[in-house]
Amino acid sequence: MGWKEKEAKKLAGKRVLVIGAGGIGCELLKNIALTGFKDIHVIDMDTIDVSNLNRQFLFRREHVGRSKAEVATEAIRQMCPDIKITFDLENIFSSKFNIPFFQQFFMVMNALDNRAARNHVNRMCLAAKVPLIESGSAGYLGQVRSIIRDRTECYECVPKPPQEKTFPGCTIRNTPSEHIHCTVWSKHAFNQLFGELDIDDDISPDLTDTGERADGVSNNADAEMPPADGHSGEQSAENGAAQSSSKNGESSEDCNKEKPISTRAWAENVNYDPEKIFDKLFNDDIVYLLRMEHLWRERRAPVPIKRADAVTETMSSSSASASSTKDVNKVWSVAECADVFCESVAALSKRKNALTDNSILHWDKDDEDAMRFVGACANIRATIFGIPRKSLFEIKSMAGNIIPAIATTNAIVAGMVVVEAMKIISEELDKLRVVFINRAPNPRGKILVDQIPFTPNPNCFVCSDKRECFIKLNPEQMTVKALQDKVLKGALNMVAPDVIEATTSRIVISSEEGETADLEAKMLSELSIGNGSMLMCDDFQQKLELKLILAECKTLKGDEFEVLQDSGEVKENVDEESRKRKSMATPEVLDGETAAKRVKL
Repeated sequence: MGWKEKEAKKLAGKRVLVIGAGGIGCELLKNIALTGFKDIHVIDMDTIDVSNLNRQFLFRREHVGRSKAEVATEAIRQMCPDIKITFDLENIFSSKFNIPFFQQFFMVMNALDNRAARNHVNRMCLAAKVPLIESGSAGYLGQVRSIIRDRTECYECVPKPPQEKTFPGCTIRNTPSEHIHCTVWSKHAFNQLFGELDIDDDISPDLTDTGERADGVSNNADAEMPPADGHSGEQSAENGAAQSSSKNGESSEDCNKEKPISTRAWAENVNYDPEKIFDKLFNDDIVYLLRMEHLWRERRAPVPIKRADAVTETMSSSSASASSTKDVNKVWSVAECADVFCESVAALSKRKNALTDNSILHWDKDDEDAMRFVGACANIRATIFGIPRKSLFEIKSMAGNIIPAIATTNAIVAGMVVVEAMKIISEELDKLRVVFINRAPNPRGKILVDQIPFTPNPNCFVCSDKRECFIKLNPEQMTVKALQDKVLKGALNMVAPDVIEATTSRIVISSEEGETADLEAKMLSELSIGNGSMLMCDDFQQKLELKLILAECKTLKGDEFEVLQDSGEVKENVDEESRKRKSMATPEVLDGETAAKRVKL
């Protein structure tokens, strides 16, 4: 048996798990299939969106609305008929994906774009003692790192920068879970109505695919929906008009069908009537999304809002007034958001109509009309999806530049994942590298730079023996419920935490439903939990035990908190360790690391 046959046999016998079938995931599945892996399992619960088609090459127009994991596995089977590839459509946080599940695989390859999910997979792989290859991209930047328990840093060994403003289109259009998703969608809405049209900025559910969808929804069921769609062809994308002429080869029946028109053209047809636009964006399109039942099996379903409902709220509320919406630090009510939306649509359409030569408006966060439109729009959409509203000031701070997804970066990242995977399979762990992809060559002329992986951080609360985390909060204003949802599940990404107060052994939070429900509304101080209190936290699903040490700060309000790296003494040790690590690195490695830390990868 020759070298090639031996390598092929070695790869064929390794079962691997790929989590994520999006931008990087499509490239990765193609790579590992063609490399020779024969037993692959894919997990992705998202569906294919029109905006995915320009870079996620396994998908076609007829696949819109179907599961990414399902279509990706079909495409790989066509590419390599002898391959065994299976898929799951469930959330990676599902209890189905427990430690024994991960132990089935020789290796896990992450192609996720969500930090909470990446933290969770990191913990599950550490607990299962399964090698993990982490990857990510943001615009022209990318990185790949291997995570081996007790040998390399884990994903959470290094503190991450603030959450980056780069998001998948399907999340923006169909399933927002954070306010920033609604803010990005609102900026897209501005461009669709008043600004420069972009295929990636479409805001409506896709209405152009024919036949039955994977969830059983057909176009015929949506005949009453406004036929607004941002992808009705090049001509409509350029001038905002619907394509009315038929293409060669179309049947007469197809020619007689009403063609979907762009959001811009639809708005022009209704003379930019604010109330009609309101009802289309926040009621009609949401009703359509609700018919895609597979999206809401494990998510909270959105609740449509009509302009008439907001008017009713305005009439019953004495707080909605022009003066109250001028306060940028105030969180507007839904009624106030609706009023601001209609006012800003009227103002912006008037400005656009005054322009000559079909000119467009350009969004600027310092443009009051544009900013109020985005703020009101984002808050209304957030309310629909059960996301807390924010003040205009907070929304303005989030509405920075949106980093586009670059297909070439994803391809490079996926290629480097396979390179690192081959090192693990060949048991050449000393050759593992952390690879950074930069936008431009560094002083040595390199775009790809690498470094030897660091050993585990001795102060990491996930993979070290010393699993401690310091939290600064106000125990007189933070409730047990906020501690559970905001701190443990939100900031620390625990799934089902159990919490015991160390000195009294009292159960504060239980993963058993209803067991501590009577404590949820109580302030921590009411349970004698305050400065210096130690909480023993345990997440059975992640096999994670953690000491949470509280530091009191009376200047923090409500559920505000700060995650501290450690006590002052330990911080000095961390800094010294950091200095040692930097001194070991070559200049190009530091450039790569710095570039990667500027964004969430």
